[in-house]
Formats: sequence, C-alpha cells, structure tokens
Amino acid sequence: MSTGSLEPPLHPFSLARRLAAEALGTALLLAVVIGSGVMGERLAGGNAAIALLGNTLSTGAALVVLITVFGPVSGAHFNPVVTLVFAARREIGAGLALLYMAVQAVGAVLGAWAAHLMFAEPVLQLSTRLRDGPAQAFSEAVASFGLIATILGCLRFRPDFTPAVVGLYITSAYWFTASTAFANPAVTIARCLSDTFAGIAPSSVPAFIAAQIVGALVAAGVFGWLLKETPAA
Repeated sequence: MSTGSLEPPLHPFSLARRLAAEALGTALLLAVVIGSGVMGERLAGGNAAIALLGNTLSTGAALVVLITVFGPVSGAHFNPVVTLVFAARREIGAGLALLYMAVQAVGAVLGAWAAHLMFAEPVLQLSTRLRDGPAQAFSEAVASFGLIATILGCLRFRPDFTPAVVGLYITSAYWFTASTAFANPAVTIARCLSDTFAGIAPSSVPAFIAAQIVGALVAAGVFGWLLKETPAA
C-alpha cells in the first residue's frame, strides 16, 4: 500500500518540515493499517472477510485524509517507490529522494509500534504470516503498477482529486490482488515487524519489495509515454 502525491508544485516548506511530514504521515498510515487489522480481527469472530473489510475501509479512508493534509507540505509520498518514480522523472532530486525513503522507513516502523501499544500488544514482534509464491509477487507488481498509474494519471488530469482517487484505488486493490496490495516497501518492512492480521513474514519481504519496484518502474515508463502529448504539427 501507499499513497499519492500533490507534487509539483509544493508550498515553500523547509526540508526539515518536508521530512517530518513524510515520517509522520507514514507513521500514521502504518498505525491505521496495523491497528485496523488488529481491531478487525478481534471483532470479526474468526471471519477473515469481515476483518479484511474493516482493514480495507479504514486504510482507504485514512489515505484520503493523510494525502490531503500532508500533500501540500511534502507531496505525501509515504512510499519509497512513489519517491523513486518522481526521482526517475527528475521531479525530485536524488539526495532528497534518499532522505524521503529513509524517513518513510523509520516512520513506518514507528507507526507499527504505535499500533501495538494502542492494542496492548508486545511492541517488538516478528511476523510469522507467510505470503509466498509467484502469485503473491505478481500481485504486488500489479498493485504497484496500478498505484503509480493512478497517481500519474490523476496528476495529469485531475490533481485536486488525487487523495480521493488513491484512497479508492487502494480500497479496491486490497480485494482484487492476492497479496492485499502492500504496494509500498516501507509498509512491507514495517508489517514484517508485526505478528498481527496485517503482518508478513520476513522471508516473504524480498520478493514483495522487488515486485513493488518492478511494477512501479514499469508503470512510470508506460504512463510516461501514454500521457505525453504529441506536439502540434
């Protein structure tokens, strides 16, 4: 999972504020993802579909809010592959991109720990939930491709609608992908540190992250071409 971006342009916030926005936004996103997963599982009475539905609706709604709030400050990437795509498109510098990715990862882990504290879970955990196999990896590539397609298409035609569209896409992708659409390396790393409903075993992480990067870069190439206007003759 991940988010959209309102970049460019951004209001003139300092580097420290932009990094803080990325860290805090990613932390809040993970608190939502993991916390709603725990709550859903506890209330669902063993019905995994109901638990996933609660997890899905909470995450999609939170994305709309978080992107709306933090977008004007940092672009609301909250996702290393989103940052990678903007760096590849030369819309964010390499140095800033690396800083974004670092604070996204730190924020994601802190958000996971915050969720554990809210639900009286041990703070330090390691997931045992295996998500292995080619179908899961392919699902992550598709989920990441769709996320980048959503962001680039929306920025091209309806930038003000980006928060809602990204939230809607992730809500849908939770259900149409076999992996439940992590689509975010920072989210994936943090979820391997949570042995809860939203967790992923560490052994499953490398394939997920590799697929997320591939899917995002393919989408950047495809939509970079698709959305490029043909010069008037």
